[in-house]
Amino acid sequence: MYRHLFGPVPSRRLGLSLGVDLLVDKACSFDCIFCEVGRTRDLTVERKEYVKSGTVLEELSSWVDGGGRADHITLAGTGEPTLNTGFGDVIRGAKDISETPVALLSSGSLFFLDDVRRGAAQADIVKVSLGAWDQASMERLNRPSSRIDFEKIVEGYRIFRDLFHGELWLEVLLVEGVNSHVAEVARIAQIAGSFAPDKIHLNTVVRPAPEAEALPVTANAMEALSRLFDPAAEVVVDFKGGVPGK
Repeated sequence: MYRHLFGPVPSRRLGLSLGVDLLVDKACSFDCIFCEVGRTRDLTVERKEYVKSGTVLEELSSWVDGGGRADHITLAGTGEPTLNTGFGDVIRGAKDISETPVALLSSGSLFFLDDVRRGAAQADIVKVSLGAWDQASMERLNRPSSRIDFEKIVEGYRIFRDLFHGELWLEVLLVEGVNSHVAEVARIAQIAGSFAPDKIHLNTVVRPAPEAEALPVTANAMEALSRLFDPAAEVVVDFKGGVPGK
């Protein structure tokens, strides 16, 4: 019935979540080795109106008028939602249409841009990611567009923290042998502390990944690594089978 809405689907972190996809195919600024959606077909930092915000808001209004209910309206989907120049308009429009809190799930890769930070600041919850500790580790894990600079992303997070009045969540996704050693995770935790997320979620590979090297970290290791963060990270997974075996 809807082209740009999906769900609502149950989410451990967001309850019953109505997804909003602002892209077509898979456009992203990252081509992560662990991405459950598969390889990025359009690796880009070009921001444009991939899907018209008015069209999305018409669908959302129809869903609300039809009695649709969810715990959160969540901008997510097949790629990086902040690539869509209208994502801020969708957040603002969603809040006009419904009292349901709006969440933005982003890789954070474009938070070095002021327009992206200001658009994101309209959401109630913003979840960004950090799985690397420098440019080289980001290039191995996330395989970014050549125009993405690690230090600029982190500085963007710090600026956003001062700007944003909602809840800032951080997801740290660990891949065995890539960013799972104690010293590496400690460096990630130190960087995370510099922008003070309200919640930190520790995740690992739980669905088929595009690269064979993207292997899960064990439950015992995840629990131990979670204590390197302040606040301590919550170990989360997004599939019914639970955290990979101990």
